[in-house]
Amino acid sequence: MAFCTNCGSQVADDARFCNGCGSPVGTAAAAGVPASAAPMAMARPPAPNIPLEYKIHGDNLEVVRVTLKRGQDLQAEAGKMVYKTPSVQWETRMSGEGIGGKLMGALKRKLTGESLFLTHFTGEGEVGFAGDFPGRIQAFDLAAGQAILVQRDGFIMAESSVKLDIAFTKKLGAGLFGGEGFILQKLTGPGTAFIHGGGDFIEFVLAPGEMLQVDTGCIVAFDESVKYDVQFAGGIATSIFGGEGLFLATLTGPGRAIVQSMTLSKLRRELGGGIGAKSGGGEAHGLGAITSILGGNN
Repeated sequence: MAFCTNCGSQVADDARFCNGCGSPVGTAAAAGVPASAAPMAMARPPAPNIPLEYKIHGDNLEVVRVTLKRGQDLQAEAGKMVYKTPSVQWETRMSGEGIGGKLMGALKRKLTGESLFLTHFTGEGEVGFAGDFPGRIQAFDLAAGQAILVQRDGFIMAESSVKLDIAFTKKLGAGLFGGEGFILQKLTGPGTAFIHGGGDFIEFVLAPGEMLQVDTGCIVAFDESVKYDVQFAGGIATSIFGGEGLFLATLTGPGRAIVQSMTLSKLRRELGGGIGAKSGGGEAHGLGAITSILGGNN
């Protein structure tokens, strides 16, 4: 009985090819038969792409409950986990490949207001995630190459196949007065990603050229195809006493946009310590913007 010199499998004396690896043996090997001419061994079928099983539970204090299966890997923002079963393993890592990639990833995450590290969850079991203040959780099933732009601090968690990056606003006015700053989070598929925002969500599907004016800071997320800019709100009296501030964010289609009814800054102001809480109205919001620009908000 002969043995294959490539994989060591036992082969019949009159066999020309190994049943295990397909390499030529015996007279076939002596004749110099190329391995490509050999019959291919039975390959193990690839593991199926298992869709993420999850349920968003609750109302305005929502929790996303994920049932992890073997082979699945979640990456989450530090501090967003609420609970997990003991069978789920977790590990804190820096995103990126190599030392340089990890340092660059940490810098990008710092610019978006997130922590330097991501927590990865693997195994079989259940794990729950939530935001840091009352609001909604939205899931996005992203195709390969599909991207969404998200407000700073909006990311909760995603499948490890989703790429996390930053995107810069292309216009000076949008960066200075848009309520989101110059830097947004960019999530690119494939995979499922989850974001969090304040209050309730309102979703718009904008046609090409269709515009939507939004209070600055109320934008949660929008498709990469949507154009983002900031415009002056209108007359001086409207800007000062209208309660909406001096500027409005403008979104232009095509694409999807999600708006939140409550921002974290509004929540803080109403709970105390802000001009709106002391004066008790939206009118103070416009006056506060003026005094801030003039340096009178001490």
